[in-house]
Order: sequence, then structure tokens, then C-alpha cells
Amino acid sequence: MAQSEKVTFEGAYGDTLAARLERPVGPIRAFALFAHCFSCSKDVHAAQRIARHLTQHGYAVLRFDFTGLGQSEGEFSNTNFSSNVADLVKAADFLRQQYEAPSLLIGHSLGGAAVIAAAPQIPETKAVATLNAPADADHVRHHFTADDVDEIETNGSATVALAGRSFTIKKQFLEDIGEHKLEDIVGTMKAALLIAHSPVDETVGIENATRLFLAARHPKSFVSLDDADHLLSREADANYAADMIAGWASRYAPPAKVGPPPRLAGDDTAVVEETGLGGFHSWAVTGAHAFIVDEPDKLGGLNGGPAPYDMLSAALAACTTMTLRMYANHKNLELGRIRTRVRHSKVKSDGPSDLFERQIVVEGLDDESLQLKLLEIANKCPVHRTLEHGAQVKSHYNTDA
Repeated sequence: MAQSEKVTFEGAYGDTLAARLERPVGPIRAFALFAHCFSCSKDVHAAQRIARHLTQHGYAVLRFDFTGLGQSEGEFSNTNFSSNVADLVKAADFLRQQYEAPSLLIGHSLGGAAVIAAAPQIPETKAVATLNAPADADHVRHHFTADDVDEIETNGSATVALAGRSFTIKKQFLEDIGEHKLEDIVGTMKAALLIAHSPVDETVGIENATRLFLAARHPKSFVSLDDADHLLSREADANYAADMIAGWASRYAPPAKVGPPPRLAGDDTAVVEETGLGGFHSWAVTGAHAFIVDEPDKLGGLNGGPAPYDMLSAALAACTTMTLRMYANHKNLELGRIRTRVRHSKVKSDGPSDLFERQIVVEGLDDESLQLKLLEIANKCPVHRTLEHGAQVKSHYNTDA
């Protein structure tokens, strides 16, 4: 599960903007910035699901409420498309100062138009992905009725209904959206562009994707969102979009750098060496096998692999299962699949403080006498005996390492 953290930063107008940073439990591949749809918030389903699903691919994603929306401060009536773009630039500044500048910008609907406009102002941007985005900011006029527009033009403002809520829209908003020519921007944008759009989108038609794609310079890509609705309200559609973005962006955001695993020396049984990614993230090598070990995030790790006691529990479970299979093979017993579960805990007692509780199951085995015999054999597995009787550990410092 992703690590989700509430954060705040100062927006374009000096207001405090509410945000949430979703981070992967392991190494971070790159930071991404997500812009939500017009009059929505950072907590709209598409924003939540895509951001959290991207963490499974190693991306840390910042999603936030634009000025005057959601939990952010400020008056929505005083904002416009330009201020949304400026909020995005401020969000990138925040990431740059506190973590790392975003190299991936993602925008949904009008948020897609905003990330296109913001990309030239965020120099670290390597890739921009849009989801059901309009080809021009002026498309937002479609949210208003002809009477709304007439009232805004005549009186300078009007209260309009958007997604079941009332918003005050001022004349400067309409004037501002008409000044942004996205086709010109994508025609000179240096970042790679991915346009993802549903061909059945009834809010922002597929012709918008065509216009943007034809105007954009290479590298550019298109992904069809098939039968998804405009808001990507189905979880499967949001997850698919996230997977497509992650796969495409991998060309522009290489995996987090982890050095090669160490090598065994002499008659070593195992070696563990830190990867340098922070926390307790380390390479473990034993025999011909190399894997990551770590501690969970609550203990200061990155949760990139099993913790030491987890491996010790797995060793007991593995040794038990293998010992029982060896016994069955030796006695020509036709046993079903063997499963061993182990639970480790700390206990207060006069004896050892570590308790390993083991549960053994053999599929299809109903013979109680054989079940008891298998429990007896399990107690003879080498790891069980080592844990029960203890072992000697001798340490020395190697000055030649």
C-alpha cells in the first residue's frame, strides 16, 4: 500500500493549498504532479486512483486542490486558467524544495490543458500525460449555458451550477481562457507527450485528442481509453490509465538506481550490503540468489523487501515444508500439497522472549495418526532445532573489506 501524506504549500495568490503526496513503499522512480479536472478536487476518484496506482510503479505523486477548491484556501471566483497554471508551477516549486522536482506532469480534463501550459515553466519536465483533455482552454465554456455566458458578459459575473454545486464565474475568467492556445504550446514543447482519450467521451470529444496529437511535435503517443467515461469513474479505467502512463513514462524516468548486489567471498553463506537508497534497504546474497531486504516504513525502512525476522520465520516455514516432503518421499507416502504458516511474536515469560507459532496443513490428509506423526517430524527440521537449542555466533571486523 502507498504511503499517503497530507501536505500544504503556498499557491499563486498566496493562499494555502491543500495537497496529498502519495509515495511508493520502496524506492522512488520519479516525482509526478497531478492536476484535477475543472471544478473538481484532488479527491475526485480519478485523481485518487491514478495517483495511488502509479505508486505501484515507483512514482511519487502530488495531487492538490487548486485555489478556492476542495480544502484549499482562496476564492474560486478570483481564479482563472492562468492562476491554475501558476498553482501548478508553485506545486512544482514545493516538490523541488522539499523532495525533488517533478519530471512527469499528468492532467485530467481541464487539468490536462493546465499541465500542457505549465510544462514550459517547469524545466525538469520530461513527460506530460493528458487524460480526456480539451485542445483549448476555451472548451470550458461548454460547461455554461448561453444565458450564463450572456449574464457574465453583461454583468461581469454570474452564479453557475457545475457538478451540482454553485460557483461564481467572473468575466475575467472567460477572457483568460480564450488567450491560451494549447496547440501552439504542444507544437514547441520539448517534453514527450502522451494523449489518452476515450472515443466515447461526451464531455470532451475525441476530436480534441486529434487536434492536440496533430499539433504536437515528436515524441508523442496516443492511448485509447476505449469505453471509459469522461471522469474515468470506473476503477478499472483509472488503473488502466495509470498502467499506460507508467509504461510510457518509463522511457523518460529510469528506475531508481540500485547498484549491483555484492558477491560472496570464500566460504561465505550469505552477505548483506546497503543499496544506498536510504532507510535499511539492502542487497542480500546467498548462494546463487540475490534479493532485497528491508524494514517496514513504520520502523524507518522503505519496505522494499522482507525484514530479518520475516526471513527467519520464512526459513522455519521453508525448512518444515521441505522436511515433511523429504519424509514423505522416504516413506513413499502420497501426501498432498504441504503448507506451513509461521507467526512470530515477542512474549513475556521466564523462558525465551521469542515465540514462533507454526501451523501445518497437508491437502487431503484426514488420517489423524499421520497428522500427529508429521508434527513429530516437523519438530526435527534443522531450523527448528537451531531455534530451539540456540547457536553460537562469533564476530570479527574485517579491515580488508
